Parts: sequence; structure tokens; C-alpha cells
Amino acid sequence: MNPNTQGKETEKPPSSTPRLARKWRVAVLANIKEHDKPLPPDVPPDAGADFDYIETIDHIRAAIETDGHKTLFIQADANLPYALKDAKPDICFNIAEGLGGDAREAQIPALLELLKIPYTGSRVLTNAISLDKTLTKRIWRDRRLPVAPFQEFTFGDEPLRPELHFPLFVKPAREGTGMGVDARAVVNNEAELRERVEYVIRMYHQPALVEVFLPGREFTVGVLGRYDTVLYSRHPEWYNKDGFLRLPVLELDSSRSVTPGVYGIEAKAQSVGAEGAPDYLCPAPIDPELCKKLQHLAYRAHVVLGALDVSRTDFRLDAEGNPRLLEINTLPGLTPGYSDLCIQANAQGISYEDLILEILYLGASRFGLVPPREIPTPQPSKKKTSPLLPKPAAS
Repeated sequence: MNPNTQGKETEKPPSSTPRLARKWRVAVLANIKEHDKPLPPDVPPDAGADFDYIETIDHIRAAIETDGHKTLFIQADANLPYALKDAKPDICFNIAEGLGGDAREAQIPALLELLKIPYTGSRVLTNAISLDKTLTKRIWRDRRLPVAPFQEFTFGDEPLRPELHFPLFVKPAREGTGMGVDARAVVNNEAELRERVEYVIRMYHQPALVEVFLPGREFTVGVLGRYDTVLYSRHPEWYNKDGFLRLPVLELDSSRSVTPGVYGIEAKAQSVGAEGAPDYLCPAPIDPELCKKLQHLAYRAHVVLGALDVSRTDFRLDAEGNPRLLEINTLPGLTPGYSDLCIQANAQGISYEDLILEILYLGASRFGLVPPREIPTPQPSKKKTSPLLPKPAAS
């Protein structure tokens, strides 16, 4: 048993895999990094950093095909509606980041819902909200989840709120994969703040999110499942009674990375174990109470935003050692041996193939492609009549 699940009450439902009427034609949808294509002059230097390499697509396809399904890759660009019409997939495995706009991660789910094509992962609204870090923090704060004090700057000349004290941290409000985050993201005075906010607004064409800098350790926690997971999962034994699996906590130690103390785009681009890369410690060397708290907060962050089937939530400790939620990724990276979610799944004892198939089957079950598992109804126990008591009268 994994140390992160010890002491939890779990019920082991029947483990028979749901029977499918037939195998599927699965389209993997993604945006691919283009190595040699020059960037336009009006985009930031890290544009497209959250796109995937074709090797990741190949790994996902190979994992899906281990269960007998046929796969194809479709680039998630402006030609996607026509490509889907030609391909006629039974379901789409979606990891597409979108191609611009303030809710780009919601573009592909919205298109698939319009075309009535089943797909994996969270739906339109959740993907739109989760990319907007400011809106996400407002929702979490209103639901009493712990976030650091923050403020969004739309113009750059807004007065700084009195509860925000230096040092502060500045990043684009609607980007992922550490885009716009480097050593200069930490600002120590008013002049540095205004300069960095102006840079983010100008380069990323979006508001800047400013929050109190959290000096403590950084963690991330993946979550799988939803309330009815037990009816459709290929591995119902993974999940707690509430239908969710909280993966082992992963610590991201950036103290010796190329950007010490900042887990930004440069650090994330390094291969695991390479010089200048952060240390990825999973399970994290933390006390059980903090582990339990982080896993519970990741579950709450997932549920409050309406995330489905898979997500990964990032945390950092404040000066007093209290965890604060940073952001949630409803389209977490899936590169084996590299992406945070895959490292956590491996620490849980979940193979890469099983992780990919689990995401696929949970998504498919929402569209009726997977029949629910039959769970035996408990039979009432036959109580023996005490010889000292009279038998109940016949009705």
C-alpha cells in the first residue's frame, strides 16, 4: 500500500473491467511545438511553451492502443472541425492548449460539445476558469480555500492594495507552464513592480496577477476521479469511498535550479535529473499532517471548480508554513517520466498505460460509451429469533 493512502477508509468494490460493446477510434488532440518556426515579433519569447512534443502524443497513442483501440493524431488548429468530420472518432483524448484568446483551453471542449463528440477531461466552463488564475483565486477565496493576498492589474497604474507587502510576485493572469515567470517575477519595491507589471501587460496582452511572495516549499498534488468513479473505473480499488484518488504529494525543490527559488519556464524546460533542473521529490518528505492537508485541499480545489476526472493543483507554503493554493491545471502534462502528474502516478504504483487508459475510460463513461459496473446489492441478514422472546405475529 502506498504510504499516502495508509489509514484511509476505503471500500474495495468489484474489480471486473466494464465490458465494451466494441473498441473505439480515438483521436488524440493537441498543439505541437514547432522547433524551427520563428516567432512573430509581437509575441513573448516563451509563446507556445505549453504545447506538446510529438513524442508525447506517440506515448499517449501507444498507451491507448494497448487496450485494443485504434488511434490517430489531429493537430488542434483551425482545420480541426474539418479533420474531425473526416476522421469520425468515437472519442477524443484532449490535451490541446488552444490557439490564443482569454479562454483558449476551453476552445476544443466547446467545439467538441458543439459537434457532439465525446472527449476526456474537464468541460468548457472549468477549462475557461482554470486558465484565468485571478478568477480561480476569487472562487477559491469565496469558498474559504487558502490563497495569498492578490491583485489583478489591467492598466498598470492601479494603486497597490494595502494588504500587499513586498516582496511580491508578478505573472501573467492567463498563462500556464510557467510562462512569464523567471527570476525577475519577484519584485521588491514599487519601481520594480511597475516595470514588471507593464512588461507582462505589454508582452502577454493580458492583465498581470500580483500576489504576496510565498517563501516556503512548493508542492503539487494530482487528483483522479469524480463521485461515480467506482461505476466506470478500470481500477475501482484505487479510489476512496468518495470516488476520488489523491495522488502522492510531489515537492518541487527549485533551490538548485537555473532559477533558484522560482519554478518558472526555464526550470520546467530542464529534463528531470539534468543540471539546473529542480529536484522532484515524490512522495514529498513531509509530515503526515501536511500531506493530508495538501491532498484534501487539492480535492477541494478540484471539486469547487467542477473539474472532471483529472487535475493537478499547485501549492506553496507561506512564511508560517501554511499551504496556499497557487493554481490548478485541468489539462496536466502527460509526458512519461517528466510531467508532474506522471511522476506522482508512478509513485502511487500506477503505470503510464493505466493512467492514460483511466483518463480515457472516465471521459468515455460520461457519454455512455462505458456501461456502469454492476455492484451487488447487500442482502439483508437473516436474524435468528431469540428463544426467550415470542415470535412476531403473522401480519
